[in-house]
Amino acid sequence: QVQLVESGGGLVQAGGSRRLSCAASGRTFRSYAMGWFRQAPGKEREFVAAITWSAGNTYYTDSVKGRFTISRDTAKNTVYLQMNNLKPEDTAVYYCAADVLTTAQAMGVREGHDYWGQGTQVTVSS
Repeated sequence: QVQLVESGGGLVQAGGSRRLSCAASGRTFRSYAMGWFRQAPGKEREFVAAITWSAGNTYYTDSVKGRFTISRDTAKNTVYLQMNNLKPEDTAVYYCAADVLTTAQAMGVREGHDYWGQGTQVTVSS
């Protein structure tokens, strides 16, 4: 059983930074892509960034390019989302997801995903 557990959310001022973590367990993730999504109040869940577990290839949505960085630590089975220069519009619940046998770019466009975490709230104050 795959488990994804997010942590690192909280309140941060605009312009500040925050690092989210997603601890993955339950199987070997070599053939997986891992991603971050977010859902703001009253809005649909949207893709933020993804990374392939084995090669570390990444893909980002345009609104976070240059500000957010996704990475993974294969020894710790953990995926990170480093968020810099945060803006109030980044306020959302951030979710970690995992897809088997896919690419980072495909994870950004496909509709369904194989596994989800429970989410962590990030609030950016102006």
